[in-house]
Formats: sequence, structure tokens, C-alpha cells
Amino acid sequence: MTDAPTLHFGVFEVAAPQVGGTFSWAHPRSRSADFLDPQHWIHIARVLEDSGFDFLFFAGGYGYPLVDGDLPEIAATKGINFSAIDPDYLIPVLAQHTDTLGFVVTLSTGLEHPAQLARRLASLDHLTSGRVGWNIVTGASQNAVADVFGQDAIVPHDTRYAMAAEYVELAARLWEHGWDDDARVVDRESGVYARRDGVRPVVFEGEHYRSRGYFGAPPSPQRTPVLFQAGTSPAGRAFAARNSECVFVQATTPARTAAAVADIRALAAERGRDPRGMKLMAGLTVFVGETEEEARRYEAEFDAMQTDEIVASLYAGNTGIDLLALDPDKTLHQVLGQGSVGEMGTSNIDRFLGENAPTVREILDQLKGRGTRGFRLVGDGTQVADGIERLAAETDLDGFLIEPVFEPADLEDFGRLVMPILRERGRLREGAPGNTLRARLTEQPGNDRLGDAHPVLAAD
Repeated sequence: MTDAPTLHFGVFEVAAPQVGGTFSWAHPRSRSADFLDPQHWIHIARVLEDSGFDFLFFAGGYGYPLVDGDLPEIAATKGINFSAIDPDYLIPVLAQHTDTLGFVVTLSTGLEHPAQLARRLASLDHLTSGRVGWNIVTGASQNAVADVFGQDAIVPHDTRYAMAAEYVELAARLWEHGWDDDARVVDRESGVYARRDGVRPVVFEGEHYRSRGYFGAPPSPQRTPVLFQAGTSPAGRAFAARNSECVFVQATTPARTAAAVADIRALAAERGRDPRGMKLMAGLTVFVGETEEEARRYEAEFDAMQTDEIVASLYAGNTGIDLLALDPDKTLHQVLGQGSVGEMGTSNIDRFLGENAPTVREILDQLKGRGTRGFRLVGDGTQVADGIERLAAETDLDGFLIEPVFEPADLEDFGRLVMPILRERGRLREGAPGNTLRARLTEQPGNDRLGDAHPVLAAD
């Protein structure tokens, strides 16, 4: 046993051929191309719950890679961030086959009115008995999304975050202020369903969103789903410090990640929040085997499947920049100030700038096999567990999102070879049926609500 803090674990998934903008679905170990089959996800959810994971996280969106305004051939032929379904509809199915596992869904703040999203998430929180989180995004592959939704131009980066702040505030006020706790009576003898004086209108007048009316969805176990957010641009960090309960920090090097973690915690403290109350996590790709040799073989087989074209397709979808069209011996500074560069994927651009900026060739080499993935660990169960504890100590992270490579086999391997070691070392806290996702992540049974002291509900 150890006095070291509990670590939290999720699994980063997409309802698509593969994770992370890398190519792996065609490998004999992988079954990720079965993403259209509910049984594929039921199996994964059961594996995660039995292993002690906190939640299954679904990324999602309407975007896809664009190069010169068109879908790259390799995005379609290899399934690189293209072809997907909405994961929202899987969650009620998976909840019926699990008791403790949480579910986090990614929904954008810019494509529908907050009231629509609020009712959808309230419904999911009811159907899962309070095991839902919302990953708040301002969009991804915004150039493609603008085309799909018939928009004339990409909304500027910082404007999207300003809109998102209002969006989240309005949604939270609908969840938290629309009903008194005891307003829903359901008294058959008197025939009273709800106390009229316990249901009140929510009036919100913002620069980007407004609402005046009643929220029809009864309060769910958490009322507000656990608020997740990813993004380490300056605007993203400020947004996270104000709104998020769980933040996904971009994993580059341990030192840079530690700096981002410290900055977000400091910004949260400036907002009057407990900086240790937020859970900060990063992505982690793991190749684990019965032996280190087996794990290295899995890693080598995965790496051999990756190409420059795959990297470039992914990076274009994230940032709007076609790396293969640039001078390979120059840095990304060659495209700054051109068109919409800098209005999407800013974190993935900024990381390659500065005095010691890598060349485009070096960027391609760095991202090959990594894509949008985070840290990487390779070894047997003990080596991986040691690496996880070392990364947590070096970065001050509270946990990790495992990014599958050959699912579900590698998730089964992680659950069988790594999680028992972490559990023996006292780094895992088991969930219990009836606990909400918020109670599990905060490690406080009964702590189900966001709370009026949260900045999103407290008047500035």
C-alpha cells in the first residue's frame, strides 16, 4: 500500500474505425472496425467496469480532414478521422449492462441551442442513474463543419470560447434552477405530479444566447453532468479554470504537461476554486504484454502501419494545415498569418512554434504513430504501472485516458496486467453501484451536485 493519491482512469474512444487519427483497425488483433455493432461496445464496457476504470469517454463531432477543400483519399481509404456515428445513443444500452462505469460524451457548444443539449444530457443522466459527463468542445475540424452546416466562415477561435462560456452557463442554469429538489411529487392519491411553485422559468440574456421559459426535464441524479473539457490554448485554459471539473491536458513532454497543469490549477485558484478539486488527466497509449518483448513487438507492428500521408491527413483535419504542401526544411512559421491558420487546432500549432521550433519534416516524424495520442508506455505490467506512477509524479496529473490501439485486446490486457498492480499499490479506488460519476471522481459518496458555488452558477 502507499500514501500516494488515487489515480483515475478513463478510456478514450470514438464511434469510428479507430482512435487517435492513427491506422490500426486492419491489424489482426483489432476489432475496432466493429464499431457499428452494439455487442462490441457492450463487451468493452464490461471489460472496463470489471477492471476498475472510472469512465468510458467518447469523442465525436461532424468534422473530418480537409486538404485544399476536399476529403483526402487516405482519410477515406484508411478511415483516418472519417466515418463515424453518434455515440450518444450507445450510452443507454451500455448503462443496462454496467453498474458503476461512467460515460462521457462530447457535444459541441456551437451547433444547437443550449436547451436542446441540456435536455439530451438530462435524459442520459436519468437513463444511467447519474453516470454521465459532458465533454465541452467548441468544435473540431471547423472548416469541414462550416461546410457541412452551410456556414460561410469559421467562427474565430476566441469568439467560440466566449460563446461557449454563455452556452455552459445557460445549460447549467436550466439544470440547476428550473426545478426545486422536491418539486416532482408524483402523488397518486392526490393526483399531483409536480408542485407548480417549485417549477420556475429560467431567464437568460447573453450576447450570443438567450432563453426565457421552463425546462421540462425533471432534475436528474446529478442535475448537471460532470463537466469535462479538453484544450490547452490560453483561451482553453481560462475556460477550463472557470468551468471544468475534469480537464484533459495535451500530453507532449512531462515538463510541458506539468507546466500546463500548474497553470490551469493557478487559474482555477484565481477563480476561487480549489485547484486540487479539479481532476487533470492526459492521454496515454499503452503497449503491454506478458513480457517486454511481446509489448515491443506490438509497438513495432503498430508503428509499421503509419505513414507521412496518415499524419498529414490527421494534422490537416485538426489545424487546417497541409504539412505535405509545405517546405519540409522550414518550420510552421512559414504559414502563420495565412487564411484561417490559427483559428482551429491552436494547441497543436503552438506546440511546434517558438525559438527551437522543429521543421515540418521533424513534425511529421514526431507525429507518426502518435497522431492526437498522448504519452506512450511500453512493457510488461509492472513496467507500465511503474511508468504511470512516474508520469503522475512528474506532471501532477490525477489520471490518464487510455487510448486503445488494438481494441478490445489491449484494453483486456491493460485490465488484466496493469490495473491489479495499481490496485495492490493503493492507487485505485473502486466504484460502487449507486454512486454518481461526480461522486466517484471526487471520491466523496453523496457528492452528486455541481453546487451553487461553482463559477458557472455564481454571478461574476
